[in-house]
Amino acid sequence: MTASTTSADPAVAARDGRPFVVGLGGTLRAGSTTERALRHCLSAVERQGGRTALFCGADINLPMYNPHDPERTPEAIALIEALRSADAVVIGSPGYHGGISGLVKNALDYIEDLRGDPTVYLDNKPLGCITCAYGWQAAVGTLGQLRAIGHALRAWPTPLGVPINSADPIWDAEGNLSDETVAAQLDLLATQVLTFAPAGGARA
Repeated sequence: MTASTTSADPAVAARDGRPFVVGLGGTLRAGSTTERALRHCLSAVERQGGRTALFCGADINLPMYNPHDPERTPEAIALIEALRSADAVVIGSPGYHGGISGLVKNALDYIEDLRGDPTVYLDNKPLGCITCAYGWQAAVGTLGQLRAIGHALRAWPTPLGVPINSADPIWDAEGNLSDETVAAQLDLLATQVLTFAPAGGARA
């Protein structure tokens, strides 16, 4: 597990009292556009008083989900425990051939392990969605898919979703976000996730 600026152990987050927001997504390439966008959003969550944990890259390079096989890797267990403790979730996916990546979809499939919890899946948790693709059509289409998956998982997608056109020059030479419009949207997404998170921090 990596984090946007600080690590957040789910057990600690549950006692902390501040909203705990889990970020999930990216690609297997470290520092991908999607990962950087997720990190920016989670950093904004922390600046606004939340706690965060980010699962990306190797963290979500999990075996294909098999609901009939109870064995889980340590990485899968860590992801599920974090999502179980989360007050809100932010998902970031690249747009691959017009849809979300297999890496991200497989990680989301592991949420099926929460089907027997008192809070089933992501029930009533706010869900922020970020997509990145080389062109607006794929970015916006992938965003619609993420929001539909969020509804299927009983989450509440935030009013704002952030599609990013990777063909635009939004990053500077050092890899920092230089597009003020995209930065403002990611900051607003963080605000909405925190606004709709349950008061008092992580639920039991």
